[in-house]
Amino acid sequence: MSSKVLALATLIVASTVLAQTKNYTPPRTPDGQPDLQGVWTNITITPLERPANLAGKEFFTAAEARQYEKDTVERNNADRRDGGAQADLSRAYNDAWYDRGTRVVETLRTSLVIDPPDGHIPRIAQGQQAALPPGGFGRPPEGPEDRALTERCILWPTAGPPMMPSFYNNNYQIVQAPGYVTILVEMIHDVRIIPVSGPVGARPHVDASVRQWMGDPRGHWEGNTLVVETTNFNDKVRFQRAGPNMKLVERFTRTAPDTITYEFTVTDPSAFSRPWTGQIPMKRTEGPIIEYACNEGNYAMEGMLAGARADEKKAAAK
Repeated sequence: MSSKVLALATLIVASTVLAQTKNYTPPRTPDGQPDLQGVWTNITITPLERPANLAGKEFFTAAEARQYEKDTVERNNADRRDGGAQADLSRAYNDAWYDRGTRVVETLRTSLVIDPPDGHIPRIAQGQQAALPPGGFGRPPEGPEDRALTERCILWPTAGPPMMPSFYNNNYQIVQAPGYVTILVEMIHDVRIIPVSGPVGARPHVDASVRQWMGDPRGHWEGNTLVVETTNFNDKVRFQRAGPNMKLVERFTRTAPDTITYEFTVTDPSAFSRPWTGQIPMKRTEGPIIEYACNEGNYAMEGMLAGARADEKKAAAK
C-alpha cells in the first residue's frame, strides 16, 4: 500500500471521529445539563509526548498503530525474562497486576499532547525552573516526609487534575447534582468536588493563601462542554514540574454514548514557555469502582527507609 493511500486512510479515521463528535447530542440530567455520569476510563498506551522516532508524525496509520501496540505490550510485559536477574528484579513481577492498556487512542494520534503540534511539552530550561520541594525527586530520602506522594499514599499526581493514564487504576466515576459535579478517582480513592455556576467568575476562587492538594476548581457550561478551571495548588504536587501557580483548564464533552472527550490546557510561565494542551478520549466502562486501599503513611515505609539507611552505610564503608 502506498504512503498516499495510508495517509488517506488515516485522514478518513480522524474525519469519521470528528464527524461523530459534531453530530452527537448528549442526554440530559433532570436539571437539564449534559449528562456526563457513569464510570469512564482513560486507559491508553498512547504516550503523553511524541516519541523521537515519530517526530513530525501527528497520526499513526491503522497498520502502524497495530504494530506500535504490539511492540509496546511486549516491551511492558513485567514477566519477561530477558536481560538477566537484575533486569528481571527491576521490572518487578506478575504482569497481571498491571493495567496499562493495549491500544492507542481511537483518533490514532501519536501523543496525548495535541498543542504544540510537535507533541512535546514546551518546558523552559531546567535551570530557570523553581526548585522542586522534597518528595523523592532523585535523591536518598531523609525521612518519611521526603518520600514521594505516591509512596506515602497521599496523592497520585497524574490521577487528577489533570487526569492522566497510569499503569493501573485508570477509572473515574462522574456524578452530577444541581450546582456540582463530583469525580471519584480510582487511584488512591480521591474525590474531586467541582462547584458549577453560571457565567465565568460567578463563583470566585478561594483566597490565594488557601492551597490544596488538588487545587480549587470552578466549573461552568459552554454549550455541551463542562469547563473546569483549577487554581490554588500547593507546592508539593508539581505536575510536570509546574509550580503552585499553575492554572489548569479542563473540558469534558460527551461526544458519543460511550465517549467523553477530555481536553486540558496547562499554563504556568515558571515551568513552560507557553500554555500546552492534551486530549484523551475517555471510554465508558463497567463499574463499580472498587476502593483502592492505599494507606496514608504506607505500611512499607519503615522497610523503605531502612533500606535507604543500609545503602548509605554500605557506600560509606567503601
